[in-house]
Amino acid sequence: MQAEERQHQILASARAEGSVDVGKLAAELGVAPETVRRDLRVLERHGFVHRTHGGAYPVETSRFETSLATRTTRRVPEKRRIAAAAAELLGDAETIFIDEGFTPQLIAEALPPNRSLTVVTASLPTAALLAARESATVLLLGGRVRGRTLATVDHWTTRMLSGFVLDLAYVGANGISREHGLTTPDPAVAEVKSQVIRAARRRVFCGVHTKFGVSSFCRFAEIGDFETIITDTALPATEAHRYSLLGPQVIRV
Repeated sequence: MQAEERQHQILASARAEGSVDVGKLAAELGVAPETVRRDLRVLERHGFVHRTHGGAYPVETSRFETSLATRTTRRVPEKRRIAAAAAELLGDAETIFIDEGFTPQLIAEALPPNRSLTVVTASLPTAALLAARESATVLLLGGRVRGRTLATVDHWTTRMLSGFVLDLAYVGANGISREHGLTTPDPAVAEVKSQVIRAARRRVFCGVHTKFGVSSFCRFAEIGDFETIITDTALPATEAHRYSLLGPQVIRV
């Protein structure tokens, strides 16, 4: 197998499984672990994967993005801890925005069930979840529904958002880095998130450690736009401190 073909297979596995392990790949491909590491370095240099200790995971780009169904199977315990910590930051907020994605969906589940809230969201699953609560008033943003995330985008969505002033926004991203801020592969999604940043008084980013140090296609916010970043403890404390120097409090759970 030629190097290019092997790298294509490695990337396909990473995208299908969510991550790859050097030892397992070496056994499957019949090559030395160092050969796999070299292939991963090449893929990382081209922006396709982000290497970790012992493996790698795929970087989402304008041509590749994981589905909502896939996200519900990855790092669920970490996402639940992040969601619980996010719900504790509600404070006296009465109007909140909950972003698209699985972690924001878990935040919606973690909100106090009897708290009177007006919730704005582009996410169909989140809207359906909260609409069942008598204490919640849910405003679902209209627009084109993206099949991968079951969330609305485009000018209908941003037009509705432009008329709101929100107390608090829970925002996700495909990547977050100190160099490029918060990014997402789709320009239409980026525009919705940008409008949310403009509309909200307080902003909280919630995401697992694998999103850090990753940059996608469209930047929609800077690190300093957020008062708090919540992630899991797999993000090194030293790296969390570097992000905190840009303005937000960083909570590792």
